[in-house]
Amino acid sequence: MRRDAKESRIVMRVYDIIERKRDGVELGRDEIRALVEGFTSGRVADYEMAAWLMAACIRGLTRGETVALTDAMRASGGYVDLSGLPRPIVDKHSTGGVGDNTTLVVAPVVAATGLPVAKMSGRALGHTGGTLDKLEAIPGLRTDLTKEELQRQVQAIGLAITGQTADLAPADRAIYALRDATATVHSIGLIASSIMSKKLAVDADAIVLDVKVGRGAFMQRLADARDLAETMVAIGRAAGRRVGAVLSSMDQPLGRAVGNACEVAEALQVLEGEGPNDLRELCLELAARMVLLADGAADVESGKELAAQAIESGAARDKLLQMVEAQGGDVGALVDVARLPRSRFEVTLRAPRDGIVQRVDALVTGRAAVAAGAGRSGKDGMIDHGAGIALCRKVGEAVAAGEPLAVIRASDEKRARAAHELLASAYCIGPEAASPRPLVVEAFDT
Repeated sequence: MRRDAKESRIVMRVYDIIERKRDGVELGRDEIRALVEGFTSGRVADYEMAAWLMAACIRGLTRGETVALTDAMRASGGYVDLSGLPRPIVDKHSTGGVGDNTTLVVAPVVAATGLPVAKMSGRALGHTGGTLDKLEAIPGLRTDLTKEELQRQVQAIGLAITGQTADLAPADRAIYALRDATATVHSIGLIASSIMSKKLAVDADAIVLDVKVGRGAFMQRLADARDLAETMVAIGRAAGRRVGAVLSSMDQPLGRAVGNACEVAEALQVLEGEGPNDLRELCLELAARMVLLADGAADVESGKELAAQAIESGAARDKLLQMVEAQGGDVGALVDVARLPRSRFEVTLRAPRDGIVQRVDALVTGRAAVAAGAGRSGKDGMIDHGAGIALCRKVGEAVAAGEPLAVIRASDEKRARAAHELLASAYCIGPEAASPRPLVVEAFDT
């Protein structure tokens, strides 16, 4: 079938754009916008965009190209306008980890300090958990708020966490699906533009980025994590937003719960002044930097004090309960966490010898949680919200032979045994204590 003259010009233009990127030439903003607009409208074919993505993945994107790609993807859809709400509005984003339930703590903590928080979150991806899946472990809770509902809820209680609306950065959704099928996911420029196109489509004034680094992170090398953080900060600042970043360790799972309902329960423990020390530490760090970016504190330490006060006073816990009620969730399931989903089959992983835990591999632990049913085995897979792993021992802790290392919950014995086999390979026990990297590896000045 022959294309008309207009289509032929578009094809030749795309051919030139692909060729220039293949040869390492920096593309202009107009070229990138034409490519994205053409792909979104269907004038640019999948194979053409796939060729460009591979060239971009191999050659890399310059900072200017990454900013232009982000802007083009953001402009491909709607915009969540929060004008008329109290300012500044703050947001956070995590690049994905294992046991990372910080949003369930940080968002209500920051809202309890008086700063409105409007957050659009995502679902589980691979071995990493998703905030929406965790929230949906609370019976009845909605994560599909409309823009109008989001605005009203933030106006009323200062906090809302919901999923991405269908018209938000649709070009990113289409391009990501193609990247996933063409081995072009692991590109810092493409990752940064994907994340920030969605962040910038929401009318938040300040954004804190939690960039994970280590075995359970998408960025396993420190240099790559730093590059990703710097790129996203630069994109946000180029768009006129206040943006800061923290690099946090994901060599072992965060906290002691990996799974959806169990992570909700653990987040509640932190909001009640208890819970694992590492989870509390990171939550205070992220909350402090959100407050600092919004001019609510003079420095990080005073921001941490405000965040700690919000927890100790009970205001942060109350804020989470308000949000759950506003989004149709069963508040009683948070007052009595025994009402949260809990898979019926349980198996315990026991230490094979005396010693000190030297490693709990976050990547393998995440895969074990997926095997138990806490994550999706495929794009359209179902999640068992009651499945998960409770870590009884973490790095640096002593254990005797036969004592529990972890407890696995799954809907049936087959899933539990599969998770048990994987999780056994995540643990390393030796005679001496290991020296893990700090939880907060690095922080970018805000």
